[in-house]
Amino acid sequence: MAKLEVRSSQFFWDNKPLQIISGALHYFRVVPEYWQDRLLKLKACGFNTVETYIPWNFHEPEEGVFRFDGIANIERFVTLAGELGLHVIVRPSPYICAEWEFGGLPAWLLRYPDIRLRCMDDVYLQKVNAYYDVLLPKLVPLQSTNGGPIIAMQIENEYGSYGNDQEYMAYLKKALEVRGTDVLLFTSDGPTDQMLQGGTLPGVLATVNFGSRPEEGFAKFREYRPEEPLFCMEYWNGWFDHWLKPHHTRDSQDAADVFDRMLQARASVNFYMFHGGTNFGFYNGANYQDKYEPTVTSYDYDAPLSECGDITEKYLAVREVLQKHGVEVSESLPQPVGKKKYGMVQMRQSAELMGSLEALTVPVKRKCPEPMEKLGQAYGLILYRTHVTGPRTGQMLHLQEVHDRAQVFLNGVSIGTVERWDPKPLPVHIPPEGATLDILVENMGRINYGPQLKDYKGITEGVRLDNQFLFDWTIYPLPLTSHQAIPFEDIQPQTDRLPNEKPVFYKGELVIEDIMDTFVRLDGWTKGFVWINGFHLGRYWEKGPQRTLYLPGPLLREGTNELIVLELHGTEKPVVELTDAPDLG
Repeated sequence: MAKLEVRSSQFFWDNKPLQIISGALHYFRVVPEYWQDRLLKLKACGFNTVETYIPWNFHEPEEGVFRFDGIANIERFVTLAGELGLHVIVRPSPYICAEWEFGGLPAWLLRYPDIRLRCMDDVYLQKVNAYYDVLLPKLVPLQSTNGGPIIAMQIENEYGSYGNDQEYMAYLKKALEVRGTDVLLFTSDGPTDQMLQGGTLPGVLATVNFGSRPEEGFAKFREYRPEEPLFCMEYWNGWFDHWLKPHHTRDSQDAADVFDRMLQARASVNFYMFHGGTNFGFYNGANYQDKYEPTVTSYDYDAPLSECGDITEKYLAVREVLQKHGVEVSESLPQPVGKKKYGMVQMRQSAELMGSLEALTVPVKRKCPEPMEKLGQAYGLILYRTHVTGPRTGQMLHLQEVHDRAQVFLNGVSIGTVERWDPKPLPVHIPPEGATLDILVENMGRINYGPQLKDYKGITEGVRLDNQFLFDWTIYPLPLTSHQAIPFEDIQPQTDRLPNEKPVFYKGELVIEDIMDTFVRLDGWTKGFVWINGFHLGRYWEKGPQRTLYLPGPLLREGTNELIVLELHGTEKPVVELTDAPDLG
């Protein structure tokens, strides 16, 4: 059986020099019906390897409950790549970053109040070991040493950007090895002194990540590893988007030029991303530099293959570079997946969220407004309710450390929104008889990178009127995992309909004969979430940049399809458009 080896400054495969030309393609961001299409397009571009992260939170959504079916079937994805003639690099690090919720760490880790992440913490490592006990037996048979396509595995991800616990890194290396990992192991870090000192291990292949100036990046790498192969494990040829910020694009020729220069240096390269895909459901991450910035639903990344799998100008430019360097590619290119404009879908039924609480959740009583994680909740919304005595005039309501966006209601009437990145207090007037205060908080994605990684959701400190904390809360966890019990009723015709600023579920039907990809456009809607046939496509927001949600054809069926929208603020016309082109801003 063949094994990827390092000899001097080269990779060797089956005793022959190998320049790895790899592309990142995350199975968990692509419906499984399209895995083969995307992999074939990667191969047609001239690539010989596919790379993927493995997100812990996707495979162990609840502690001790594991998922490896459907879109989570990592074994099938790796096997398919091998059947198509591709090598596979997997990155099963407990932490992956990837602009993915909590960097791939499961939210239930935060139930343990004193846990320390990504270091030699006994509680954390106990959970990692339990996960690896289930995950690694699925990967070991797929290693090249056992006749499979996996040629390398990552120990941890960009650890030098976070910490310097070398004992922890060595522990993870051993955790892989004692469970049967015997392919090449590696680390990946940015090309700086701090990162290469903190994130690498003696005797383990080091790789570097960057998006430009490859000569500088490799020069810094050479200061630490003068003999190892040059390998850019993450070539950032595009970039991701945050809500409230412009859509990112990168000139195709510029991206191709940097790639060309790396090949001239005889480096191996992994495109991050080759095909980005979609942050379906609640799985988008967030960043925190000067302030909290959540990532959008699309993970198009301006990659060579677009979010819906289309070949782009960047794809063609990259392919030309590979041809220039003698890589043989087929004359013909794979055909795009069909797309269709299905037109308008009228929402026929609705149900107010506040009026559906009994059907959706079981409330709990707490003195203080606890965050989601302490109640066993990972994603979605959470509602905090209390009674405030009156009269109170001219007081200010403070949500202390709200994560991430809160709609506030007094006796069912909206009095404003408080956002983590703009945490302004709200003026409150309480009548003599008192009032019911409702605070609906949306988890917009846990931070996936940097020192703010431990990111609790909901109200994480407390609620004050001026300096007085409010106690005695009824809390309604709203993970929104099922819609079966929502008490939908037919929408009654109204004239001069106005948004009521209350969260409302809407339901409509799409009846089709032919199945193709399409894009959900929500002009006139404000903010919320979309489900098709029970599958959560993700979140939308009028603030942009993203204007459409990608709906892959395999999620549709001939005949009647159920479309559900949870609109958090209101819409004048509950009509959704299904169009044939994306709009990412």
